[in-house]
Amino acid sequence: MHKVIKILGTGCSKCQAMTVVVNEVISENKLDASLEKVEDLMEIMKFDVMTTPALVINDVVSVKGRVPSKNEVLALLND
Repeated sequence: MHKVIKILGTGCSKCQAMTVVVNEVISENKLDASLEKVEDLMEIMKFDVMTTPALVINDVVSVKGRVPSKNEVLALLND
């Protein structure tokens, strides 16, 4: 099943690190997923997120305020 992944953040170093981790998990595991970077504050606020970065999978906030490990991202994407 195709996963729609969004990374919410304004471009800080943690946001960039999360983008790298998620991209690596998708490519290394050949997952059917699309990745979108959301930097617009109004869009981020729609997810009721006050701390970034945040990882959103199929419109569900899965991680916020920290960079997850590759294993954690993979487990979340396989749920």
